[in-house]
Amino acid sequence: MSKAEMPPAELLAYGRKVLAAQPFSVLLGTEMAALSPDMTELRLALRPELLQQHGFAHGGLVSYLADNALTIAGGITLSGQIVTAEMKINYVRPAVGEALVARASVVAAWRTQAVVRCDVFAIADGSERLCAAAQGTIAAVPPRETGKE
Repeated sequence: MSKAEMPPAELLAYGRKVLAAQPFSVLLGTEMAALSPDMTELRLALRPELLQQHGFAHGGLVSYLADNALTIAGGITLSGQIVTAEMKINYVRPAVGEALVARASVVAAWRTQAVVRCDVFAIADGSERLCAAAQGTIAAVPPRETGKE
């Protein structure tokens, strides 16, 4: 059974397991809010240490969230080890608020790669404002050898 064919609760549990295996995501406190074959949603609470000198989310943080959402969304369609082959991001406005939400979906997929888009929103006072739009190519790569030579 492919990941896209998993029952919804099982797929969400799988996504949360993948996220929990990423030390950087755990450090930041990223949450898997939703996961389906059609959409990946990551959420990250904004804390003072994640802001830059002007008081909004650091661009690297916004880019990380988009990259991770892109890769997870692409990984639902592809099999094997998944990596980001390339990514482009447009920062639309400063990310100001209590949290960031990234929503990604696959635009097109083939056997070994997928093109995925992602919108990142800042949540402030219960409303969402688009702060970045990203697109990337996600690739399935052969597993690395674990033996030493």
